[in-house]
Amino acid sequence: MTAQTTSSNDRVIIFDTTLRDGEQCPGATMTFEEKMEVANLLDTMGVDVIEAGFPIASDGDFEAVYEIAKRTKNAVVCGLSRAGAKDIDRCAEAIKPAKQGRIHTFLSTSPLHMKYKLQMEAAQVYELVISSVTRARNHTDNVEWSSEDGTRTEFDFLCKCVEAAIKAGATTINIPDTVGYAVPEEYYNLIKSVRERVPNSDKAVFSVHCHNDLGLAVANSLAGINAGARQIECTINGIGERAGNAALEEVVMAINVRNDKLKYFTQIDTTMLTRASKVISAATSFPVQYNKAIVGRNAFAHESGIHQDGMLKNAQTYEIMRPETVGVKQTSLVMGKHSGRHAFIHKLEELGYKLAQNQLEDAFVRFKALADRKKDIYDEDIEALVDQEIAQSHDRIRLQSLTVIAGTHGPQRATMKLNVEGQVKIEEAEGNGPVDAVFNCIKALVPHQAKLELYQVHAVTQGTDAQAEVSVRLSDDGRSVTARGSDPDTLVASAKAYLGALNKIVRKRQRDLAAPAAAAS
Repeated sequence: MTAQTTSSNDRVIIFDTTLRDGEQCPGATMTFEEKMEVANLLDTMGVDVIEAGFPIASDGDFEAVYEIAKRTKNAVVCGLSRAGAKDIDRCAEAIKPAKQGRIHTFLSTSPLHMKYKLQMEAAQVYELVISSVTRARNHTDNVEWSSEDGTRTEFDFLCKCVEAAIKAGATTINIPDTVGYAVPEEYYNLIKSVRERVPNSDKAVFSVHCHNDLGLAVANSLAGINAGARQIECTINGIGERAGNAALEEVVMAINVRNDKLKYFTQIDTTMLTRASKVISAATSFPVQYNKAIVGRNAFAHESGIHQDGMLKNAQTYEIMRPETVGVKQTSLVMGKHSGRHAFIHKLEELGYKLAQNQLEDAFVRFKALADRKKDIYDEDIEALVDQEIAQSHDRIRLQSLTVIAGTHGPQRATMKLNVEGQVKIEEAEGNGPVDAVFNCIKALVPHQAKLELYQVHAVTQGTDAQAEVSVRLSDDGRSVTARGSDPDTLVASAKAYLGALNKIVRKRQRDLAAPAAAAS
């Protein structure tokens, strides 16, 4: 919080939907354990409202929301619900253990959605707004109502629905730019006009939920705040449906850095932003683009000689915020095979990581092994190593060894040893190329029907000894999962990435099998 903004009217509520809208991003599914870690991090860093999931979507979603509701100490725990009675009741049950719980119910209001998606007349939608909010209000006094596709809704009808929702008991009104179609001036006028037109608008907090299809999610969110909204719905790293949501770190730091123009404040501990970004990236296996604002790898990097000269004279010549404010330390250590544990821990802290003791020990062993194989260790190498360590911490299938025979005279052949839930298995397989042989080995050792949707390789750093980082996306029963693997050997990295995705599928199957038994007990 900045010194000049202390009025409660200037407080902006940060509503994080990483665990709900963010997880809807294709391939971004998180495990139960990862969701608990993310929720705890969000609560610790000062997020006001955690939208923990969509309880009726699956037993796994319900269990995650219920457990997050039990564990969360400070934030409001919110569940999403459609307008149906079963949805609302299931959501109410999921948030029941929370110290502060919220039901977030939504309904499409645009002509396009009402005609083709809902196949309902406006009068029917209006009545359903009232009945759904009333039902939610009977469960809790903290109810949020959203007009899905609000920016393409006829203005008079939007105002009518908003007024009815508030009268029925909604304490928060969200007018989302569901398809990322609005531009800032347009969105500002919409929020301002609705608040002025609706007679009981002072009885609710207005919220903005902007998608990034045109790259305007953050700009639109801030325009909505300028128009009088006081809640921003966002995600870490901006993940979410299609092009994603407004990025929490960008919204928060825009308010923080440009407080002369955006005279508001949030309760977010900005020094945790880099760490949060890394945790989400590791959990979802979605890499953060290098030039991503605030938390990208190059956000505080300067390669140009002109820039470097300016930075040496005064950092403010090319940096509008201090790296420490977002959890990045300026101090840089040169890492190599002679570096000790203390230096390694210091480097991890500098990069924004906080590992459990067992994760730290495993990461350090892998770091020393990498340093023996690679002359220069860059920050990116350590990030790739630790991200993989975090992602593999709950793996049931682990790679122990891999040997590949490749060349111009085929067929290519791979020999692999896996630890499958404590049991060591060995297999040899041929393939149309070394990568195909590696993946055939995995299929033989762990039979499955998942289909490979994506295989992508890039170098983590420069040089011929650079680590390869491989991304793999597998599809199983209509649901996609993505994982990354890194290693100086591209084939080993490929195996790690494939196994990472397969582990996520295995965990999902085991949760699905356990759910009926848990329900019966």
